[in-house]
Amino acid sequence: MSVLIETTLGDIVIDLLTENRPRSCLNFLKLCKIKYYNFCLFHYVKRNYVAQTGDPTGTGNGGESVFRQIYGDQAKFFEAETNPRIKHSKFGTVSFINNGNNMHGSQFFITLDEDLDYLDGTHTVFGYVVEGEDVLQKINETVCDDRYQPYRDIRINHTIILDDPYDDPAGLDIPDRSPEPTSELLQSGRIGADEKLDETEGKTMEEIEDMSKERKAKAESHILEMVGDIPDADMKPPENVLFVCKLNPVTSSEDLEIIFSRFGNIISCEVIRDAKTGDSLCYAFIEYDNIEDCEKAYFKMDNVLIDDRRIHVDFSQSVAKMKWDMFKKSKALSNAAKETDQTKLQLKNKHVEQKKYDYVFDDDDNNNETKKHHRRSSSPERAHRQKHKHRDASPKRTTSSKYDRREDSSRRERYEDDKKHRHRDRYSDRDDHGHRGKQGSYKAHKPDKNWRSSDKDYSKDRDSYHRRRSPRR
Repeated sequence: MSVLIETTLGDIVIDLLTENRPRSCLNFLKLCKIKYYNFCLFHYVKRNYVAQTGDPTGTGNGGESVFRQIYGDQAKFFEAETNPRIKHSKFGTVSFINNGNNMHGSQFFITLDEDLDYLDGTHTVFGYVVEGEDVLQKINETVCDDRYQPYRDIRINHTIILDDPYDDPAGLDIPDRSPEPTSELLQSGRIGADEKLDETEGKTMEEIEDMSKERKAKAESHILEMVGDIPDADMKPPENVLFVCKLNPVTSSEDLEIIFSRFGNIISCEVIRDAKTGDSLCYAFIEYDNIEDCEKAYFKMDNVLIDDRRIHVDFSQSVAKMKWDMFKKSKALSNAAKETDQTKLQLKNKHVEQKKYDYVFDDDDNNNETKKHHRRSSSPERAHRQKHKHRDASPKRTTSSKYDRREDSSRRERYEDDKKHRHRDRYSDRDDHGHRGKQGSYKAHKPDKNWRSSDKDYSKDRDSYHRRRSPRR
């Protein structure tokens, strides 16, 4: 009672526990027989834990038992077998996955370590891997993402039943041959199982060197783009420009143009000179009107003697002129955009939105308002107030109390104000001579002329007067 599973990494042979798990083994054998597991992904691989497969969707949420094909949708899952209890104590233990309701479908896993006792009692063990432990080690060492999904597909290509003790149930549809995989089934968004990662395989040394040089040049161009030396990494030097070096310092641009003009029309010919001294740097750039003339000059003028110097001619590899031309174009476009914006602003300023609508009788209303304003301003007090309006710019003090906390008043002003109020509160019931008025009255009364008539009254008034004048406790 064994099954051979062919994977993309090798073959695995599983021995089934048909006596202890008859229903689980029947489900697994018949699913292998109808080729249900063909091209299923190992969608969950956690190192030194488990490798999970058996879901045709490759998501971990699909799969169904073979009994659904026999009995209908109500038999999509079957009940787990718990007796006898078999532990996950060996490397390569094969178990059906519990879907949460103590039910199983088609998904199963293979343990990648020993003594995984925390899986006991939840998932049903129905077999062991007896051959292909090296394949399990490869699966265990595969590189996965944070969701434990392998970056490169690991699939079950085919299943072969070596020994089947169960009869085929009625209603089971067994195909004559293995089905062909569909494009949707093989598209997992990962590196394909048959995809070659080694690009040098089957190539000669020259081709490999050319490939490495091309990659190096592309990397250097990206670096030049990042540092700002070239505007674009894909920019190529112009094919109609020649680079001429090893010139004699006395050779001028006019001389070179006369010599090279016999091959075709020259757009520009420039000997590069020092910016400060103006001395020739002994190299020049010659730009032709078309590429054919440039190629003729390259083949004919290389190693030619000019002014007692043998010059060297090559195609230009510089993009400085193209960069400068692009800079000038971008600057011209930005200037044009600025002029357009200024024109728009001028037009906008011409048509400023008015805050007030014009009415039919607007002139009459304005005249009436002018008359009313003139009438109001006719009084001398109002005219004086309008004339000296800047003096009253600060808000007026509306209250004068020691609890005044206005933000525009300084600490000194508040102190003087409180001092003034304390003086008024203390002596508010006295007259100009310091005499008290009647009780409860703030009006000072005139003292009686005969207020010194008796010593008793005099001493009483004197004590009360000095007591009132003493500092408060």
